[in-house]
Amino acid sequence: MRISHPFFGVPALLLFCSMAIAQTSTVPAAVQTSTPAPSSPPAKPAVPGPASVPALLAGPHAITLDDLFRFHDVGGPVVSPDGQWVAYTVSTVETSADKRITDLWMVSWDGKEDVRLTWAGDVDEDSDDLGSSGTPRWSPDGKYLSFTADRPGKAKGTQVWVLDRRGGEAHQLTDVKGHLSAYAWAPDAKKLLLSISPDDEAEANDKAKGADKEKEKPKPIVLDRYHFKEDVEGYLKDNKHNQLWLWDLATHKLDKLTTDAKYDESNAVWSPDGTHIAYVSNHDPDPDRSINTDVFVVDAKPNSTPKRLTTYDGPDGGRIAWSPDSKWIAFTEGDELKLWQYSQEKLGIVAADGSSAPRILTAALDRSVSSPLFSTDGQSIDVVVEDDRNEYPATVDIASGKVGRIIGDSGATMGLNEYAGHTAMMWSTDSQPGEVYALENGSLRRLTHHNDDVVASLKLAETRDVKAVTKDGTEVHGLLTMPLGTPAGTKVPMLLYIHGGPNGQDNHAFNVHRQLFAAHGYAELNVNYRGSSGRGNAYQKIIAADWGDHEVQDLLAMVDEVVKEGLADPDRLAVGGWSYGGILTDYTIASTTRFKAASSGAGMGNPLGLYGIDEYILQYDYELGAPWKNPEKYIQVGYPFFHADRIKTPTLFMGGDKDFNVPLNGGEQMYEALKSLNVPAELIVYPGQFHGLTRPSFIRDRYQRWFDWYDKWIMGKEPTNQASPPPGADKK
Repeated sequence: MRISHPFFGVPALLLFCSMAIAQTSTVPAAVQTSTPAPSSPPAKPAVPGPASVPALLAGPHAITLDDLFRFHDVGGPVVSPDGQWVAYTVSTVETSADKRITDLWMVSWDGKEDVRLTWAGDVDEDSDDLGSSGTPRWSPDGKYLSFTADRPGKAKGTQVWVLDRRGGEAHQLTDVKGHLSAYAWAPDAKKLLLSISPDDEAEANDKAKGADKEKEKPKPIVLDRYHFKEDVEGYLKDNKHNQLWLWDLATHKLDKLTTDAKYDESNAVWSPDGTHIAYVSNHDPDPDRSINTDVFVVDAKPNSTPKRLTTYDGPDGGRIAWSPDSKWIAFTEGDELKLWQYSQEKLGIVAADGSSAPRILTAALDRSVSSPLFSTDGQSIDVVVEDDRNEYPATVDIASGKVGRIIGDSGATMGLNEYAGHTAMMWSTDSQPGEVYALENGSLRRLTHHNDDVVASLKLAETRDVKAVTKDGTEVHGLLTMPLGTPAGTKVPMLLYIHGGPNGQDNHAFNVHRQLFAAHGYAELNVNYRGSSGRGNAYQKIIAADWGDHEVQDLLAMVDEVVKEGLADPDRLAVGGWSYGGILTDYTIASTTRFKAASSGAGMGNPLGLYGIDEYILQYDYELGAPWKNPEKYIQVGYPFFHADRIKTPTLFMGGDKDFNVPLNGGEQMYEALKSLNVPAELIVYPGQFHGLTRPSFIRDRYQRWFDWYDKWIMGKEPTNQASPPPGADKK
């Protein structure tokens, strides 16, 4: 029910790692390298911890909240045109400023050199950023590395900057107005393809340097769109479309690519021969009333008329890719419109000239695929497959559609990228945060080592597979992380922590949430309930228009199984989640009183109360219908609120006051219902936060409040250090 929207560029990383873990470097501002002897294994980069991070405990220790921001969030690998380097990003947290920063690095293909390229600038008090750099892209000749950054320069806002690999300062490459969200080099390096949306006047005023904000007068927001709001983006005006532009590097002239003015255009990619550009757009009569996206192709010239290549009545697109000969385009196709929130993406190809109909290659796979990349010979396509608690690279033969798994290890693949026959990717396991790896000859070779020191300093709990059978005979799979040092036969307190989506899964990637709760004395159970991805299309779509039914059956069946195995104490059970995990928490505590404490983050128990309030108007249309036409359905799926008198579980409600995804109203309504019924409840509001928390001190605060709430109702402990902020957070 609650999914993010695609956009061309680097895929998001792990939910909890990307939201909550990182470390800052205070190495002097010069190029940082690590070059081990050729005979030794690749060494980790020399990245000492900052003074703002608490001193490490002697020897390996169980993870604590003081370790939360020691991790580095590595991502976005991009292979150079000669295949000899991989550029990537490293995101860290500066706790003293309560900000997140991102810098560029590059590592040699042999892993012997790892070079830091950018350094965070001064703190911008009006931003959640410290002059971060992102979206690395190589120039076609490989001599330059470009990136996006909001730095002081000849134009305000995010612009494309470029570094000469031979040395020197970065210089600004673009000076465009509006919000620049993505870009790509033309194969001849003469132009950039830019993705730009208009900047609201209010945003422009906020960015203006030296503006007298005391004299600024707010203006009314006039809206006339059906889908009129989106988390983070805010209210959507008629002219607020993301569109494609061509930027001439010699003349600095900006030209609109297509003749279309009223459609969003995204996920754009140049053809290898430079003559065409493929992209994704929705050209329905009113795009606000459907998610019927298609793949389009257009001449790589200003004001060109696009040609639609796909016609499926559902989402076509994803991260698209060209064949080496520029004749074919790979894309992903979702499910029919009414099931779009439970889409299982299939790999398809279509002739770039539109001479033949699209062909779906993985219809028989019954697993979702993403991130297609053509092989250098154009005979196969590499993809990432989401499969039962794992995400792995696989190759699809174009002629036969045969799918072959490339690596058999348990873990999660992200950020697949290829050039010159060299494939780089992100890889993470239960015990290893994501790092950049080379994928060659069917095996992985590690290239970066940013988290080695922090991992070596910690005692990490093991995560294992678990399964259960529900009362209707469905086999459900999940993961269980037991507290460190649990003696055999010991029944421990357990947290059932429910993932969001629901179109997603708990997998064998590093998850700091599991580790923190295991170190705090709780087993953590993660369940891939029906509606989750990775178990096939029928398993996903069965919950459509029937929220809170099969999912709760699956969650409780898995709890029963772990209790039956003698691992969890049935008298010390807790439940919680965020987003759809928070929604399912509300459904669960309205279905059973067995849990002694709950935490519902960014959740709701009454869809009727969020109709027109959240960003999901199309899901209501497709699944539930209009409330005045189908009020009984809204009451049925709103049973946590309409039957709140069943709830006896002390519950902590949380959310950001700027959340348009699952607005705080949903949590406030459930909080008020429980307070009316004299059920213990608390409401935590995080100011200025959207659906996902980004401010480091708030992320730490949330963990402390979780610990305190569960400890109080499960362990009988009163809070001793309520929501302690990280060092320096009081400066804000």
